[in-house]
Amino acid sequence: MKRVLVRYKVKSDRAEENTDYIQKVFAELQQNSPDGLRYASFKLEDGVSFVHIASIETESGNNPLAESSAFKNFQAEIKDRCEEPPVAVELNEIGSFKFFEK
Repeated sequence: MKRVLVRYKVKSDRAEENTDYIQKVFAELQQNSPDGLRYASFKLEDGVSFVHIASIETESGNNPLAESSAFKNFQAEIKDRCEEPPVAVELNEIGSFKFFEK
């Protein structure tokens, strides 16, 4: 199991576009319902910073997001949309309460 947090800041005129890309990812995930993935995205209070949290729970360790065409579209021009580029960190759980429950 791997848990990852990604944080970045988009240019103010690209925040709505970024949100649209994210919503398309979730629409595709809802439609395809891939096994072994828990995923959440958040827009922070400033309106331009975003946080994504993914829990990859596949037996192979492969990330189902890598198979998503909507996610590939989201990533395609992410650097152009960003004021601060994405920084990914692996999360090592100490404890949680109902956070990753089914």
